This record gives sequence, C-alpha cells and structure tokens, in this order.
Amino acid sequence: MKIDIKSENGSAVAVLSGEIDHHNAKELRSELDRYIITAQPRELAIDLGGITFMDSSGIGLIMGRSKLMRECGGRLEVHNPQPYIKRVLKLAGIERIVKIL
Repeated sequence: MKIDIKSENGSAVAVLSGEIDHHNAKELRSELDRYIITAQPRELAIDLGGITFMDSSGIGLIMGRSKLMRECGGRLEVHNPQPYIKRVLKLAGIERIVKIL
C-alpha cells in the first residue's frame, strides 16, 4: 500500500495505490487523519485509481475521513475508482455523503 499526498491552495489529493484491506486500513487511517488534522485542507480528494483491491475496510476508511473532514470544516471526494469499486461504494450508499468522480 502506498499513499502520496499533494496539496495546493487549501486543497489536497491523496493518491492511493495497492490494496485496501483490514491489514493496512489502520495505517492509512492514521496517515490521512494526521494530514487532515495538521494541514486542515478545505477539500481532500482520495484518488483510488491505483487501487487493485478494496474490501469493506475501504468503505470505513472513506466514511471516517469524510466525518473528520466535515468536523474540520472541509469536504471529501473520491476520484477515479475502478468500476467494481465504484459499484461497491454506490451499493454501500457512500455517494450520499461523498462525491464520487
């Protein structure tokens, strides 16, 4: 699992690659939370274009970061999910709380 966070003018993109599962979700949560709390971006996009596998831990990861972003006065978006991941996110109702692009 790899994460690369790029920020500019109050917005940030967290580019993830590899797999999101229960083994590495905790590390991802910690790194994203630390970034959100310290940088306080107005907008954060999680780019899932490089994700090859995601289980329900990924849904929890997105929901938790969305809540934290709202608490910090910002908003979260999900970018570039693979078709099957987008389908899972829609079935879980994530698109009601997070914009999926």
